[in-house]
Amino acid sequence: ILLVGQAPGEREGELQRPFAWTAGKTLFKWFASIGIDEQAFRRQVYMSAVCRCFPGKNPKGGDRVPSREEIERCSQWVGGELVLLKPKLVLPVGKLAISQYLECGKLVDVIGQQFSVTLDVTKTESVTVDMIPLPHPSGASTWHRMSPGKELLEQALRLIAQHESWQRLSND
Repeated sequence: ILLVGQAPGEREGELQRPFAWTAGKTLFKWFASIGIDEQAFRRQVYMSAVCRCFPGKNPKGGDRVPSREEIERCSQWVGGELVLLKPKLVLPVGKLAISQYLECGKLVDVIGQQFSVTLDVTKTESVTVDMIPLPHPSGASTWHRMSPGKELLEQALRLIAQHESWQRLSND
């Protein structure tokens, strides 16, 4: 399983792990609700990001969304991880990560569904994966706490829990 987020937050570098702050608390509650606690998840699931560096603060609040150029410069890293890991299941978290792989006009178009996606990761290699998108667990977002987001998130978590790769994880 490969989880792909947007970019590290302000605290992740200092804490030396992805989803180490507020959004992570929410994300790991979601995964605990389908049987895997944070420690087991971190031990068994590879976590990556569209961009590798904290993009900085947005002057209007929150973190700045990485630019196209920043995304392009970092794309080789996720591509390499896909080639090396050959995951069966990819969990893109948040609209920016989702939009790297799927057409995503609105979250309601993709959350709560499973997709089979063939990704051209290099000029000569492609990887076919199951993909179950998740909304971003940011405290600034209410999407996953209100209808229809709440119900679509629950459906996405059910799909993840049923996936063969998830069922192989253990809480040991």
